[in-house]
Amino acid sequence: MLESIDSQLFLWLNGQHVDWLDPVMVAFTAMWPWIPLFLLWAWLVVKHYGKRCWWVFLAVGLVILCTDQLSAHVCKPLFQRLRPCFNPELEGLVHLPRGLPGGRYGFVSSHAANTFGVAAFLTSTLWRQCRWVGWTLFGWALISSYSRIYLGVHYPGDILAGAVLGVLIGLIFALLLRRISKYPIKING
Repeated sequence: MLESIDSQLFLWLNGQHVDWLDPVMVAFTAMWPWIPLFLLWAWLVVKHYGKRCWWVFLAVGLVILCTDQLSAHVCKPLFQRLRPCFNPELEGLVHLPRGLPGGRYGFVSSHAANTFGVAAFLTSTLWRQCRWVGWTLFGWALISSYSRIYLGVHYPGDILAGAVLGVLIGLIFALLLRRISKYPIKING
Protein backbone atom coordinates (compact mmCIF):
# COMPACT_ATOMS: atom_id res chain seq x y z
CA MET A 1 0.00 0.00 0.00
CA LEU A 2 2.80 2.47 0.92
CA GLU A 3 4.57 1.69 -2.34
CA SER A 4 1.40 2.39 -4.29
CA ILE A 5 0.92 5.75 -2.54
CA ASP A 6 4.59 6.58 -3.16
CA SER A 7 4.23 5.73 -6.86
CA GLN A 8 1.05 7.78 -7.24
CA LEU A 9 2.57 10.77 -5.47
CA PHE A 10 5.69 10.44 -7.60
CA LEU A 11 3.65 10.35 -10.84
CA TRP A 12 1.70 13.42 -9.77
CA LEU A 13 4.80 15.42 -8.74
CA ASN A 14 6.87 14.31 -11.73
CA GLY A 15 3.92 15.07 -14.01
CA GLN A 16 3.85 18.73 -12.93
CA HIS A 17 6.71 19.60 -15.25
CA VAL A 18 6.99 22.55 -17.63
CA ASP A 19 9.58 22.84 -20.38
CA TRP A 20 11.25 26.02 -19.09
CA LEU A 21 11.79 24.42 -15.66
CA ASP A 22 13.64 21.35 -17.01
CA PRO A 23 17.07 23.03 -17.30
CA VAL A 24 16.56 24.78 -13.95
CA MET A 25 15.96 21.47 -12.17
CA VAL A 26 18.92 19.87 -13.95
CA ALA A 27 21.06 22.74 -12.65
CA PHE A 28 19.63 22.54 -9.10
CA THR A 29 20.47 18.87 -8.87
CA ALA A 30 24.04 19.60 -10.02
CA MET A 31 25.03 21.88 -7.11
CA TRP A 32 26.96 24.56 -9.05
CA PRO A 33 24.11 27.14 -8.82
CA TRP A 34 24.37 26.81 -5.05
CA ILE A 35 28.02 27.97 -4.88
CA PRO A 36 27.10 31.48 -3.61
CA LEU A 37 25.19 29.90 -0.70
CA PHE A 38 28.09 27.52 0.01
CA LEU A 39 30.42 30.53 0.17
CA LEU A 40 28.02 32.37 2.49
CA TRP A 41 27.82 29.40 4.84
CA ALA A 42 31.61 28.95 4.79
CA TRP A 43 32.05 32.65 5.60
CA LEU A 44 29.62 32.33 8.53
CA VAL A 45 31.54 29.34 9.88
CA VAL A 46 34.87 31.22 9.65
CA LYS A 47 33.32 34.36 11.15
CA HIS A 48 31.82 32.58 14.15
CA TYR A 49 34.45 29.90 14.77
CA GLY A 50 37.65 31.72 13.83
CA LYS A 51 40.73 29.51 14.05
CA ARG A 52 38.59 26.58 15.17
CA CYS A 53 36.55 26.63 11.93
CA TRP A 54 38.54 23.71 10.58
CA TRP A 55 36.71 21.45 13.07
CA VAL A 56 33.40 22.48 11.50
CA PHE A 57 34.67 21.97 7.94
CA LEU A 58 36.10 18.58 8.89
CA ALA A 59 32.77 17.59 10.43
CA VAL A 60 30.87 18.70 7.30
CA GLY A 61 33.14 16.47 5.24
CA LEU A 62 32.53 13.56 7.61
CA VAL A 63 28.76 14.12 7.52
CA ILE A 64 28.81 13.94 3.72
CA LEU A 65 31.10 10.91 3.78
CA CYS A 66 28.82 9.04 6.20
CA THR A 67 25.52 9.97 4.54
CA ASP A 68 26.85 9.20 1.08
CA GLN A 69 28.43 5.88 2.00
CA LEU A 70 25.42 4.69 4.01
CA SER A 71 22.90 5.65 1.35
CA ALA A 72 24.87 4.47 -1.70
CA HIS A 73 26.74 1.44 -0.37
CA VAL A 74 24.48 0.11 2.37
CA CYS A 75 20.86 1.13 1.77
CA LYS A 76 20.66 0.92 -2.04
CA PRO A 77 22.22 -2.57 -2.31
CA LEU A 78 20.28 -3.76 0.76
CA PHE A 79 16.81 -2.59 -0.34
CA GLN A 80 17.33 -2.80 -4.14
CA ARG A 81 14.31 -0.62 -4.86
CA LEU A 82 14.30 0.34 -8.52
CA ARG A 83 14.31 4.01 -9.35
CA PRO A 84 10.99 5.12 -10.89
CA CYS A 85 12.66 5.56 -14.28
CA PHE A 86 13.68 1.86 -14.22
CA ASN A 87 10.35 0.57 -12.89
CA PRO A 88 8.68 -1.41 -15.74
CA GLU A 89 5.23 -0.59 -14.31
CA LEU A 90 5.89 3.13 -14.89
CA GLU A 91 7.39 2.78 -18.36
CA GLY A 92 6.33 5.68 -20.56
CA LEU A 93 4.88 7.65 -17.62
CA VAL A 94 8.07 9.18 -16.18
CA HIS A 95 9.27 12.59 -17.35
CA LEU A 96 13.07 12.33 -17.76
CA PRO A 97 14.52 15.68 -18.89
CA ARG A 98 18.07 14.45 -18.24
CA GLY A 99 17.82 10.87 -19.45
CA LEU A 100 18.46 7.79 -17.35
CA PRO A 101 20.66 8.01 -14.23
CA GLY A 102 23.64 5.74 -13.65
CA GLY A 103 22.42 3.50 -10.83
CA ARG A 104 19.34 1.27 -10.99
CA TYR A 105 18.43 1.60 -7.30
CA GLY A 106 17.21 4.70 -5.51
CA PHE A 107 16.32 3.92 -1.90
CA VAL A 108 17.52 6.00 -0.09
CA SER A 109 18.34 9.18 -2.00
CA SER A 110 22.00 10.10 -1.57
CA HIS A 111 21.24 13.69 -2.64
CA ALA A 112 18.64 14.01 0.11
CA ALA A 113 20.84 12.32 2.72
CA ASN A 114 23.83 14.53 1.89
CA THR A 115 21.98 17.85 1.68
CA PHE A 116 19.77 17.27 4.73
CA GLY A 117 22.78 15.99 6.69
CA VAL A 118 24.72 19.18 5.97
CA ALA A 119 21.62 21.31 6.63
CA ALA A 120 20.99 19.70 10.03
CA PHE A 121 24.64 19.87 11.04
CA LEU A 122 25.24 23.50 10.02
CA THR A 123 21.88 24.68 11.34
CA SER A 124 22.68 23.13 14.70
CA THR A 125 26.20 24.54 14.59
CA LEU A 126 25.31 28.10 13.51
CA TRP A 127 21.81 28.50 14.94
CA ARG A 128 22.80 30.50 18.01
CA GLN A 129 24.74 33.05 15.96
CA CYS A 130 22.44 33.21 12.90
CA ARG A 131 18.89 32.07 13.51
CA TRP A 132 17.98 32.59 9.83
CA VAL A 133 20.65 30.22 8.50
CA GLY A 134 18.43 27.15 8.92
CA TRP A 135 15.92 28.56 6.44
CA THR A 136 18.57 28.81 3.74
CA LEU A 137 20.07 25.41 4.53
CA PHE A 138 16.81 23.48 4.64
CA GLY A 139 15.48 25.45 1.64
CA TRP A 140 18.53 24.32 -0.33
CA ALA A 141 18.09 20.71 0.82
CA LEU A 142 14.39 20.73 -0.07
CA ILE A 143 14.79 22.24 -3.55
CA SER A 144 17.78 20.05 -4.38
CA SER A 145 15.91 16.94 -3.20
CA TYR A 146 12.68 17.88 -5.02
CA SER A 147 14.68 18.21 -8.23
CA ARG A 148 15.38 14.47 -7.99
CA ILE A 149 11.64 13.71 -8.15
CA TYR A 150 11.15 16.23 -10.95
CA LEU A 151 13.96 14.58 -12.93
CA GLY A 152 12.32 11.17 -12.52
CA VAL A 153 15.07 9.46 -10.54
CA HIS A 154 13.57 9.22 -7.03
CA TYR A 155 10.25 8.50 -5.39
CA PRO A 156 9.12 10.84 -2.59
CA GLY A 157 9.75 7.97 -0.15
CA ASP A 158 13.39 7.79 -1.28
CA ILE A 159 13.71 11.50 -0.55
CA LEU A 160 11.97 11.28 2.82
CA ALA A 161 14.11 8.34 3.97
CA GLY A 162 17.27 10.08 2.74
CA ALA A 163 16.27 13.27 4.58
CA VAL A 164 15.68 11.37 7.84
CA LEU A 165 19.02 9.56 7.49
CA GLY A 166 20.80 12.84 6.74
CA VAL A 167 19.22 14.75 9.62
CA LEU A 168 20.09 11.99 12.09
CA ILE A 169 23.72 11.86 10.96
CA GLY A 170 23.97 15.65 10.88
CA LEU A 171 22.66 15.94 14.44
CA ILE A 172 24.96 13.16 15.68
CA PHE A 173 27.97 15.01 14.27
CA ALA A 174 26.73 18.31 15.75
CA LEU A 175 26.58 16.65 19.18
CA LEU A 176 30.04 15.15 18.70
CA LEU A 177 31.45 18.54 17.67
CA ARG A 178 29.98 20.14 20.79
CA ARG A 179 31.57 17.46 22.97
CA ILE A 180 34.96 17.70 21.29
CA SER A 181 35.01 21.50 21.29
CA LYS A 182 34.56 21.61 25.07
CA TYR A 183 38.11 20.33 25.43
CA PRO A 184 41.07 22.47 24.41
CA ILE A 185 43.10 21.02 21.56
CA LYS A 186 46.80 20.69 22.35
CA ILE A 187 49.29 20.14 19.59
CA ASN A 188 52.76 19.03 20.61
CA GLY A 189 55.61 20.21 18.49
